[in-house]
Amino acid sequence: MYVATLLTNPTAPSLEVPMVDALRNAWGGGEVTWLNPGEAAEFTLPEMPDNRWDVWADLQEMSVDLVVQASEGRRKKMLLADMDSTMIQQECIDELADEAGVGERVKDITARAMNGELDFEGALIERVGLLKGLDEAVIDHVLNTRITLMPGGRELVATMRTAGGYAALVSGGFTAFTARVAEQLGFDENRANTLLTENGQLTGDVQRPILGRQAKVESLERITATLGLSEGDVIAVGDGANDLGMLGRAGTGVALHAKPSVAAECDVRINHGDLTALLYIQGYSKADFSV
Repeated sequence: MYVATLLTNPTAPSLEVPMVDALRNAWGGGEVTWLNPGEAAEFTLPEMPDNRWDVWADLQEMSVDLVVQASEGRRKKMLLADMDSTMIQQECIDELADEAGVGERVKDITARAMNGELDFEGALIERVGLLKGLDEAVIDHVLNTRITLMPGGRELVATMRTAGGYAALVSGGFTAFTARVAEQLGFDENRANTLLTENGQLTGDVQRPILGRQAKVESLERITATLGLSEGDVIAVGDGANDLGMLGRAGTGVALHAKPSVAAECDVRINHGDLTALLYIQGYSKADFSV
């Protein structure tokens, strides 16, 4: 059996009963369950529809996300999440670069790296080099004034942990940021790169080895082995090319507001919903959410 989930942006819910019923009827689905009226609904299917991507494209034009997946095992026991542009709304290195006066140059490199046009490790070294001499106190300033959490993150982490799940934040960004974000959102652990400092200033380098695409996959392997879980027990979420390894290996890999080249590699694409979409596609209703 399969299950189709339709959802929208929680700040502008636009999911209508006739739309959901029409698709359910066209696909011969089961009874519709409203996970949150106007925002998220689901129904079961006997088989994967041949035209699901055509329907997905049509629904995208209506600001509706569609996910069709096997119903068995969709509720996961572990969350593995990227940080930048996933659990927070910014790229932390871009915000530091703005403070250093090299914002536009670094943002261009970041965008190209996240789209898979540049080698992640080389791009990170180049960008960090442009931060040389920046006062390390700027990190706290950026955290306090520029960094905002992605909507739905608190509910996602809290609900999965309440259900007995484990949450890990694994980022190609920096530990100074992941430590704060992990604490705010309630992650069980966090891992990222370490910016090197000397005499209160950034040296323009990052500690080796650099955590990139392969390190995220290794984190998936290590944590599941430690917890006695399978990779199929994991729901992973990210937006950049360096997330593709873990997204492909996890039981459910979610491309969240992802770069087009990244979304094209994933069967689960959330472009309109927020992080609570990861709960809806696991079958949680709004009433099940923890905060």
